[in-house]
Amino acid sequence: MTPHIEAGRGDYAQTVLLPGDPERAQWMAQTFLDAPRCVNRRRGALGFTGRFRGKPVSIQAAGIGVPSFLIYANELLDFHGATTLIRTGTCGGLSQDAPLRSVVISSAVHPESALSGQVFGLYHPAGPDPALHALAVRKAVELGIPHSAGLTACSDVFHHPAGRARFDEAKALGAVAVEMETNALYRIAAHFGARALSLLTVVDHVVTGEETDYRERQALFTDMTRLALEIAAES
Repeated sequence: MTPHIEAGRGDYAQTVLLPGDPERAQWMAQTFLDAPRCVNRRRGALGFTGRFRGKPVSIQAAGIGVPSFLIYANELLDFHGATTLIRTGTCGGLSQDAPLRSVVISSAVHPESALSGQVFGLYHPAGPDPALHALAVRKAVELGIPHSAGLTACSDVFHHPAGRARFDEAKALGAVAVEMETNALYRIAAHFGARALSLLTVVDHVVTGEETDYRERQALFTDMTRLALEIAAES
């Protein structure tokens, strides 16, 4: 086991889906996996392993923001044998191309700004595994899932004094959505030579001002979860 994950070696599949919310991890596992078993409860960050279409798949809650996310991603990659990480998170829409409740496939990620805490010494985009990205786009079309694929922005700051004006730079770069973990995902995967992809559900929209109700959040993630698991099964 590792400091933040009580599971032993072999308890995780090589492909791990990474939602932020432990309740979402549990819902995903119980709704979509065959014979899911809980492999981690430490700190309430629930982790599960089961099968989807006969293939072993794990789902591990990773919390909010880069510090929390990197702890779980690092331990999964360095100790628990994970080779493919698929983020299943939420985002705010920055473009009409990413409407409320649709799925965003992050084709590349850019730090929100040089002061966002997301730079890691390199203020330039990072990207997903190309094969996973291509598979995601193809499967989204096959499954009829409303989606967009494009640049996403990433920041450590959720409640920001500048309000919506803070997103002007990201929108000017062509970012379709903003969230808090994908920059870390793509960079740590590259460090370990692992594959990574970020799938995001638009739960609020900066341009239109629309918001989803938190009570619909689990059902809202059905399309994203189906897409992530189909990718896991075929990759």
